[in-house]
Amino acid sequence: MTPRTAWEPYRPSDENPWNLQKVGHLYRRAGFGATFAELQQGLADGPEKTIDRLLQGGPHDPDFEATSAFMASERSLPIGSNVTQLAAWWLARMLRNPHPLREKLALFWHNHFATSQAKVNNIRHMLGQYRLLYEHALGDFRVLLRQMSTDPAMMIWLDTVRSKRGMPNENYARELMELFSLGIGHYSETDIREAAKAFTGYTIRAGKSQFDRQQHDASAKTVLGQTGNWQADDIVRICLDQPACPRFIAGKLYRYLVSESEPPAEEILQPLADVYRQSQFHTLKLVETILRSNWFFSPAAYRQKVKSPVEFAIGIVRGLEGNAGPLPLADALATLGQVLFAPPSVKGWDGGPAWLNGQTLLFRQNLALALTSTEDNQFRGRCDPVTVLRRHERATDADVVDFFLTVFLQNDVTGEVRTRLLEYAQTSRTVRVPVYWTAADTEAHRLRTLAHLTLTLPEFQLG
Repeated sequence: MTPRTAWEPYRPSDENPWNLQKVGHLYRRAGFGATFAELQQGLADGPEKTIDRLLQGGPHDPDFEATSAFMASERSLPIGSNVTQLAAWWLARMLRNPHPLREKLALFWHNHFATSQAKVNNIRHMLGQYRLLYEHALGDFRVLLRQMSTDPAMMIWLDTVRSKRGMPNENYARELMELFSLGIGHYSETDIREAAKAFTGYTIRAGKSQFDRQQHDASAKTVLGQTGNWQADDIVRICLDQPACPRFIAGKLYRYLVSESEPPAEEILQPLADVYRQSQFHTLKLVETILRSNWFFSPAAYRQKVKSPVEFAIGIVRGLEGNAGPLPLADALATLGQVLFAPPSVKGWDGGPAWLNGQTLLFRQNLALALTSTEDNQFRGRCDPVTVLRRHERATDADVVDFFLTVFLQNDVTGEVRTRLLEYAQTSRTVRVPVYWTAADTEAHRLRTLAHLTLTLPEFQLG
């Protein structure tokens, strides 16, 4: 595949057909996994219509919006709430939002502008930052970057509130260039020192950003070759003007949506940077170019990412068509290494292979068991595999194995894996069980164990 054809729209062919594996791949990257019905609909509709649906989101759901707004109200989520409660609120949105791609991109920007409640210590500020990320998740990055520069949570996180005339704090100016817009190597220490002066005089009053001209350094500043009496918005504009900016953001979105196994070649990445620049930093245009492309549906992208804990957990709940309590889910994600609204540093979560080690793999298996066994006191059977099997009228061992492999792995496993699952299904009929179990109890336990075994396969760890 050449750089010219890599980002051209994918067209199914006899050699490269639209199949269940491609539908599942699309839903994992543009959302949090698919239900059985979504997989079948995507297969029938073809790539263009399915991608259109994900880009546009589902119909507006007034009940979802009303419930979400109430749960984020001061009454339900007061300023003193802990980060687990706020994370649970977001997980509930991920599970129910008819626009999963927008939530997925909000999660991307949350890691890009990594801000933690551990220092901000204000749930309302963190909630406000989420709303900013969600509003502009697929919109104009220029607006997002400009508004993030005076977002109250960010101002506390990177000490803009402490930056005064004569005492500029360099934290935000540094991360604006290094992590938010340009990347290492595209600015100097002098640029940071000069830019820091432009961020003086910004404070928070009544929960909102305010500019105090008396505390602002009004001297001329030279930043990235441009001189003037710059303020915050000017520094953002200057960063956006740099050729490195669209390439840096396009590279991060490539890692998030395409592959984190190895950096893309320059000739592959540059066309994406060009699309972003020419669209005036319209993120939806860049995301659409990626999702519709030959490269996205090629082996260069397929299963070239490790699922984050959020993707792992939400994918299980969606696949089982369940309604897991978001609060215990938020608690469980902490053991897997991902606490929403509390990334480990300003660099966010490393992702990739860093998500997996001996301990987190064990915790992933434990979470899968808690969700599928119906015996966990926190989840209380709200993701019962038996229920979803009955709903889809799957009764025989072959039907059950086929359903779980279809919904969770789109049948992309070896014949040996399928055979082992079928062998367990057959031999487990003779396993000794507690004497007080009924025949129905025994059968339900067998089916739930089959679901759990499917979720512990190595392939399920990959997005």
